[in-house]
Amino acid sequence: MMTNKVFICGAGPGDPELITVKAMKLLKSCDVVFYDRLVSREIIDQIPSKSETIFVGRSVGDAATHQDYTNKLMVAHAKKGKRVLRLKGGDPFIFGRGAEEAEYLFKHNVKFEIVPGITSAIGSAAYAGIPLTHRRFSSSVAIVTGHEDPSKNEPGVNWSKLAFAVDTLVILMGIEHLSRIVGILINSGMKKSTEVAIIENGTTRKQREITGNLGNIVLKALSAKIEAPAIIIFGKVVSLHKKLAWLNRS
Repeated sequence: MMTNKVFICGAGPGDPELITVKAMKLLKSCDVVFYDRLVSREIIDQIPSKSETIFVGRSVGDAATHQDYTNKLMVAHAKKGKRVLRLKGGDPFIFGRGAEEAEYLFKHNVKFEIVPGITSAIGSAAYAGIPLTHRRFSSSVAIVTGHEDPSKNEPGVNWSKLAFAVDTLVILMGIEHLSRIVGILINSGMKKSTEVAIIENGTTRKQREITGNLGNIVLKALSAKIEAPAIIIFGKVVSLHKKLAWLNRS
């Protein structure tokens, strides 16, 4: 039976100061650290030299078997009696595969603990001065993936209903499919005047924001050469960006 745990932990959206106290304590004390590509270099540099570090980041287009390999590797280290930290960008339960990994650990009789982190949906929006809720503008929020599992038999996101389901719509991992998503929302009846913001590399020194509306955001994103990682926000709350964007103000 296992005597140690695997800690599935969120590292936050990019700014190293947004990692939780608990996550930092685990970073300093675990024997092995598995980390993703979205974990900031400043955080990785704080891992003690005595700890083993293993990069398990997966990029778009990588084989699905990559996740299986990561799961098996975590179990193997845990069953050697090591304390294992599985460090993920953002929050492990917001499109981070944390639940899938926890299910695998449960299946193989390995103890685990979930440590939440600040998701990019919240962190990036806050650093851009865009509140996802506001008493005048938004009483509901949906956080949606723009990149679904290709093995699904049918899409899990009903874009046509989302056009009117909530006041604020936040899309993660959607830049690659921005044109298609915008087209579906327009065809579903969402007004072209709906305000939109895109935040690239949120909460980091490389953060960039562009704003526009549903009718022009695709061209603006192409002109600005926006790339992943980025989040997309649709809704009236985007109008507050001009007043509340604080990051680059002196």
